Amino acid sequence: MKVTIDASRCEGRGYCARFAPTVFDRDEDGYGRVTVRGEVPEEAVTDARSAASACPEQAITLHE
Repeated sequence: MKVTIDASRCEGRGYCARFAPTVFDRDEDGYGRVTVRGEVPEEAVTDARSAASACPEQAITLHE
């Protein structure tokens, strides 16, 4: 599975980094960014799904 963040929808609330810190981080302006390249590691998939569900702006897309 791969993940992306739609920067035009992200409001920088940080739920992604809280729910899946091994997959997401915040950039210098506080907006979410994906930190993994390519496929999300199997052990982080559940956390990535939780982050996508928690995002109020629905800025995270899971590509399965």
